[in-house]
Amino acid sequence: MLSIVCHLSYSYIAVVRKTDFLAFRVNPTLKRDIQQMADDEQRNLSQICEMLLYEGVEAYKKDGPKFIQRLVAKQKLRTR
Repeated sequence: MLSIVCHLSYSYIAVVRKTDFLAFRVNPTLKRDIQQMADDEQRNLSQICEMLLYEGVEAYKKDGPKFIQRLVAKQKLRTR
């Protein structure tokens, strides 16, 4: 299966052969919000998830553990 990957911050398109799968459970509200993003952008759920994950990994590469610490702090604020 070939897919087109679009990087949000840069304007390039690459053809990438996808061979791995990643599956995990999410809160139904989060899934609904991501699905709404996909609908708004005329993309599928997998494309949006992959772009968001890619950007998160790139941010982690740049900032390291500080990136995760900021995410955990934001999550704690949301659950209060």
